[in-house]
Amino acid sequence: MITYRFSDYFQQTNEVLYPQAPDLSMDSSYYAHSIRELQIGDSGRLLILIALAPHLRPAVFDIFFTKNATIDRVYAEFGGLKGEKHSGFMPTGETAVFIIAGGDLDKRFELQRLLDEESPLYKKNVLSLGFTNEYEPMWSGELILSKEYLTKFTLNEDYQPRFSPSFPAHLLSTKLNWEDAVFDQNVLEEINHIKSWIQHEQQIMQGWGLEKFLKRGYRALFHGPPGTGKSMTAGLLGKSHGMDVYRVDLSSVVSKYIGETEKNLSKLFDMAESKNWILFFDEADALFSKRMKTQSSNDMFANQQVAYLLQRIEDYHGVVILASNFKDNIDEAFLRRFQSLVYFPKPSSNLRLELWQKHFSNFELGDVDLAKIAKNYEITGGSIINVLRYCSIASAKRKNNVVQEKDILIGIKRELSKEGITINSEAH
Repeated sequence: MITYRFSDYFQQTNEVLYPQAPDLSMDSSYYAHSIRELQIGDSGRLLILIALAPHLRPAVFDIFFTKNATIDRVYAEFGGLKGEKHSGFMPTGETAVFIIAGGDLDKRFELQRLLDEESPLYKKNVLSLGFTNEYEPMWSGELILSKEYLTKFTLNEDYQPRFSPSFPAHLLSTKLNWEDAVFDQNVLEEINHIKSWIQHEQQIMQGWGLEKFLKRGYRALFHGPPGTGKSMTAGLLGKSHGMDVYRVDLSSVVSKYIGETEKNLSKLFDMAESKNWILFFDEADALFSKRMKTQSSNDMFANQQVAYLLQRIEDYHGVVILASNFKDNIDEAFLRRFQSLVYFPKPSSNLRLELWQKHFSNFELGDVDLAKIAKNYEITGGSIINVLRYCSIASAKRKNNVVQEKDILIGIKRELSKEGITINSEAH
């Protein structure tokens, strides 16, 4: 295709025929499957191949270093960039337009539609154009094949994103099941409401025709003291419905550089949109706290970042869960955008007893009165897990699986000391 375009552009005497796209109907590769599934035509295939080529055959673009002898500079219509570490030619949108469309404006406009928000290439996070300044032509940005599809097309396997500046999130998983969890009745009702939305969203939106009235997706705020099961619940919601849950690292998202926060978030949401992931923003009050009055340019940019994130959360078609230790720290304007506000309280005495019994069911309990311990010590499920770890180590050192009361009391003392509370571990 490059050979044809250069021959045509420079009007060389040896005519080169326009190449025909290979037939992929019997091809079993991930690449061919994607082309068929997304119903991508020849122009879309060429866009993908141009973005893929630097990763596989970087020298194929060396011809684009050709200079215009008349003005002693590269040809503007070739586009292209030089990478920070890659010494070869990096194709931009303009490069792709030149190869595919040449001087044909109709084809140029067709390519523009291939990268708009309604295109499968955009919706499925296959291709994108790099950011450009507002006053520069849109095609000046680099043509980017997402890491997801780069992995699929080259290694022929599914992509599991890893934490990075461009993907500031970690996969959140749990080995627990719903029967391992202990919830307050009010919490359980709210969780069941969210589960029902996940199960019946398609019927509600498409089946009953409510998509013109209701925004897609579901937004929930989990709030309450640390260790009460907010992260665990998010993990269980994903596990029980076959959905990946990604915990977003807000400290990595927020940047002091103007525009970087929006760019980091955009990449995350673009990838999540086509995957039906649950996005979990822990310690959300770090970013969603009451908006400050604009007293400096820093305040203005901070508020812009929050506004952008809130808008992306509202537009996200999947489930978004924000977690906070203190609901009162969250701006009320944000709270009105959520469908569920779920308060995770410290467990009652009865619930604590159930937690103690579940977690210590694999041990022999010598002189332990779990009912008395549950009644006397107001600690969370997360703290009980930490006590379990301490007791298991103590039992392992004794080379048996017997938990003694003093082990539990020492473990409780260690947990309460984290909150500045001192107890006598010798009696209770």
